[in-house]
Amino acid sequence: MAYQYIKTDIADRIGTITINRPEVRNALNLDTLKEIEAALDDWRNNNDVLVVIFTGSGEKSFAAGADIAQLQKRTMLEALQPNMTAVYRKIEEYEKATIASINGFALGGGLELALACDIRIASTNAKLGLPELNLAIIPGAGGTQRLTRLVGKGKAIEMILTGDILTAQKAEEIGLISKAVPFDELMTEAKMMAAKILKKGPLAVRLAKIVIHQGADLDMGTALLLEKFAQTILMGSEDKNEGTQAFLEKRAPEFTGK
Repeated sequence: MAYQYIKTDIADRIGTITINRPEVRNALNLDTLKEIEAALDDWRNNNDVLVVIFTGSGEKSFAAGADIAQLQKRTMLEALQPNMTAVYRKIEEYEKATIASINGFALGGGLELALACDIRIASTNAKLGLPELNLAIIPGAGGTQRLTRLVGKGKAIEMILTGDILTAQKAEEIGLISKAVPFDELMTEAKMMAAKILKKGPLAVRLAKIVIHQGADLDMGTALLLEKFAQTILMGSEDKNEGTQAFLEKRAPEFTGK
């Protein structure tokens, strides 16, 4: 499928989605979001893609938030439409692991995209923040909720109310990202992370995501029950038999996702 606002690539079972609007710092207009969603839908049943990496075109910006020109024209009732929120929920609940490879500015909706991913890695030149209150609005695509769950209520409310932009190093300190690396090492690091995940059982990856994301909002007893049910499913899988047999035979497992 041909895209106008993103570029896609598949190699070594890793699918890469590159936001390709460098002239506007990879701002996220509605058409870009639709293309991201279309790419994810296209890869859902594609066994050649088991991990998805998101990044931005160029050396300056991952995604500099929503397209302000479009935002300025939005009405009150239009804000009730899912749009960005729905796409980011799809990323968070995606069956395959997702990694945000943050190559520059990740602001507003751009940071919210990264927050929806399972893992975040940033280049040392990256800047991250939620400056929406400068426009008299709030982070409305999951930022208030995912940031709070990730870094804690105190730091999240500070970042959102002040609109402070963090360096990659500071973001790593507070747990907003997993690691900050030099720009020329960023994609290599992201692909190394993806390669580690690719060695794991695909069904186990999928169920681990479900248990972690859904369990975070449940009481401990219910969350542990969800974990037990997921483990029960895995105990009956072909991959579990292959993984344990490969361990005993001291060889690399060959998982099929079944």
